[in-house]
Amino acid sequence: MDWTWYLFRFDGRINRALQWQALLIVAVLAGLLGMIRQVIDLLSADGSLKLSIKLDFDFGLDDLFKLVDPRAHRSLASLGRTDLVLKASGLALFTWIFLATATKRLHDRNRSGWWIAAFFVAPGLFSQFSDLLPDSHWVLSVSLTASSLWLWGIVELFTLPGTSGHNRFGPDPLFDIDNSTASPPAKSWDQQNETEIVPPSASPPGGMHVKRGA
Repeated sequence: MDWTWYLFRFDGRINRALQWQALLIVAVLAGLLGMIRQVIDLLSADGSLKLSIKLDFDFGLDDLFKLVDPRAHRSLASLGRTDLVLKASGLALFTWIFLATATKRLHDRNRSGWWIAAFFVAPGLFSQFSDLLPDSHWVLSVSLTASSLWLWGIVELFTLPGTSGHNRFGPDPLFDIDNSTASPPAKSWDQQNETEIVPPSASPPGGMHVKRGA
């Protein structure tokens, strides 16, 4: 499999298994970055090595919406240089992987990748700024709509099967898997190659005759 296309490109289609695999890859990378940050903090401390290392998986997409919230800029400014670099690098990498794989999964459902805006961007922005909205019935309606869209997006990406066969975004990703597991067709009998050709030396040489009465 082309891993560059799988994790970073937006064309084509992937099935549900590859979408779940991408989620696992992001979780593992987030854990590794969390470990790297903890090790750097230990090495840059006052020389005393602590035995407890806390794994930090806080590299979610929620941080992406904090970038557009001025209230969250203070917490980002309080981060050290190392934490800020790791946070920015992880967020950029994981956001790109999510957008690339989610777009191809939506293509498998015969949907445009722009559905990500409805399924995840709009609910994420509402969640980030919901505390600024007044308590009213229309806000409750918007909250229910945002939650429904988010749940719908999760179902689309991780549970529903893709369209069977070729669609407008490319061939069925399960087609190659089915072909690879199928047994190869039986080889047809080539009559021409199997015909036994008797060389001329097998026949009696010319001029040789059997005498009668011998």
